[in-house]
Amino acid sequence: MARRKQNLIEDLIEITSKLPWWVGVVLAIAAYIWLHSVATTEVTAVAQPGKMGELVTQTLFNTLASIGQYLLPLAFLVGAAMSAYGRFKRRALHEQVAGNPDRGALNNMSWQQFEALVGEAFRRKGYAVTETGGGGADGGIDLALKKDGETFLVQCKQWKAQKVGVTTVRELYGVMAAEGATGGFVVTSGVFTAEARAFAKGTNIELIDGKALRALIAGVKAPPRFFRDPLSVMTTGAPLPLCSVRKF
Repeated sequence: MARRKQNLIEDLIEITSKLPWWVGVVLAIAAYIWLHSVATTEVTAVAQPGKMGELVTQTLFNTLASIGQYLLPLAFLVGAAMSAYGRFKRRALHEQVAGNPDRGALNNMSWQQFEALVGEAFRRKGYAVTETGGGGADGGIDLALKKDGETFLVQCKQWKAQKVGVTTVRELYGVMAAEGATGGFVVTSGVFTAEARAFAKGTNIELIDGKALRALIAGVKAPPRFFRDPLSVMTTGAPLPLCSVRKF
C-alpha cells in the first residue's frame, strides 16, 4: 500500500519524534520566540505606488507568523512527547528482556518490538541509531549506526524457527559496499546456518544469534537520562565488544 502523503505539520512531528525529546522542546521555544516577534512587528510599508508589493508581503508574513507562533511549537511539542514515550517503551522492553533470560522473551514479541530492542541495545553501547524502517519483518536495512564518524548497517531477523541463511548475509554485504559502510550486523532471535557463518568470516559482518543477543542485552546498562540522551546523534561511548570489525 502506498504511503499517505503528509502535510508539513505531520512531517515536522515525525522528524521531531526521531530526535531526543529535549531537542523538540528547545525547537518549540525557539519557534515561538521568533515567530511571536515577527507577528508583533508593525507593518511599516506605506500603501503608495511602487510599495504595494512590499506592503502585501509584510502583511502576509505577519499573518502567517501569527498562526505559526502557536502551530509550529505545538508540532514540536507533540513530536517531543512521542520521542519521550518511544524512549520509555524501549527502556521498558529492554529491561523486560534483560530480566528474563528465557528465549521466549525474544520470540514472543513483534518484529517492530524486536527492532526497537536491538536499537536500544546498540544505543546503550554508545552508537547513534537511526531506525530506517527496512520494509517489514523480512526485508531491508533496519538500523543505521554511527560511531566515531563510521557507519554500520544492521539487519534484524526475528525468525522463531527458520535459520538465517547466507542469502541474507550476502545482501547486507552488497548494501554495505554500495553505502560505503564500515561494517554491519545481522541480528536474529534464532540461529544462523553454517553457510552464513562461513561467508561472514570473510567479511566485516558480525552475526549475532539469539544467545549472543540475550548476553548483549543483559550486559549493557541504561545511559544517563538528561542531555546525554541515547537517541541523540551526538551519542558517544565504548564500541560494541562482540568482536573486531575489519574495514574494507
